[in-house]
Amino acid sequence: MDGQGATSRPETAVPVELDFPFRGRWLVQNSPDRRVPSHGTHLFGTTYAIDFVPVDERGRSAPHTWRSLVSVEPPEIFVGFGRPVLAPAAGTVVAVHDGEPDHEARRSQPALLSYALSQAGRVRLGPNAIAGNHVVIALAPSGPFVLLAHLRNGSVSVRPGDLLRVGDVIGACGNSGNSTEPHVHVQVTDSTDWATTRGLPIVFRAPSGRVWLPAEREVVDV
Repeated sequence: MDGQGATSRPETAVPVELDFPFRGRWLVQNSPDRRVPSHGTHLFGTTYAIDFVPVDERGRSAPHTWRSLVSVEPPEIFVGFGRPVLAPAAGTVVAVHDGEPDHEARRSQPALLSYALSQAGRVRLGPNAIAGNHVVIALAPSGPFVLLAHLRNGSVSVRPGDLLRVGDVIGACGNSGNSTEPHVHVQVTDSTDWATTRGLPIVFRAPSGRVWLPAEREVVDV
């Protein structure tokens, strides 16, 4: 998710530790290791959000064609479209949203510019227009809450009240909501009142036991 209106906010909370919500190779974008707020805004609790883009062994999210230079592209050509998205922590599903379309991807400068100009309109439509298809998991009854966004249309496989273990499949990587190419957006907040919620810092735990916040443009392979 992306937004507008960046301001400073002190980081005081102990980071919430998560497992990676995927397997395979994923490129890190909009990492809070680079800047806070990571997406340029605190809106909808995105202060410490992070994005993971599935890539191939050459680090590409999709092959480069003439479309990737001057036009939009179908999401189906991207290597991670439909790849399973996993629960990054044990908890209870408290909210789901599905049914948003997977729109065309945008890597070319003309396509990205036109998309940026329509950003304010998507923000006015509210959280579902920004997150697209998504799942929210409560790690405890009163939180914190993990949101995984931009899932593939029709892929959400959990319902509110479901109890999840780490690694359970919750859906598939898609290009719904405020997304320029198939990826998974992860954030943790202190509530699900999206008008007032505060983002919380996060770190990730690899199968090797290493715990860290991945850097911008780092490729995570798990």
